[in-house]
Amino acid sequence: MEDPPPVNSPRRVLSLSRKRKGVSSFLNFENKASGLGLSGQHGPKPAEVYGFVGSITTIVATAIFFIWAYFPEHWLHSIGIFYYPSRYWAVAVPTYCMVIIVLGLAFYIGLNFMATPSPTSLNVIFDEHSREPQEFTTSAIEDNLPIEPISDIGINQINELMFRDLK
Repeated sequence: MEDPPPVNSPRRVLSLSRKRKGVSSFLNFENKASGLGLSGQHGPKPAEVYGFVGSITTIVATAIFFIWAYFPEHWLHSIGIFYYPSRYWAVAVPTYCMVIIVLGLAFYIGLNFMATPSPTSLNVIFDEHSREPQEFTTSAIEDNLPIEPISDIGINQINELMFRDLK
């Protein structure tokens, strides 16, 4: 007597204790993929290589920056480095970068405040994407729809729900 074919269901539990066709073919694929029978291109992905090179470059650049910024000039001259930027830039460039970031954030927040309508504007309640609730009268349509179509809740319904007890 043969086993029934496995059912593809989200509730099916993968059991390795039984010998199923799906499980054994999955295990065979693992053996083939490990190099026993699968011919393909092996090696690192380009994103991994770029990440590795980027991290090494960042570490080397940071080390060079700290050596240039903190070592005395006679040490730099003793290892053969005679041409380098002024030490002023070791302080100025990070300071300029921080000021640019802070001003950029302030500018972004200001643009958001300018683009936001006032709280008394009707654009806060309705816009071009607003959907009014639809009324369905035929029962055949209601039987086929398990939930109501998506729509916005009217401001009168929201006020009634939130402030009903305050009246």
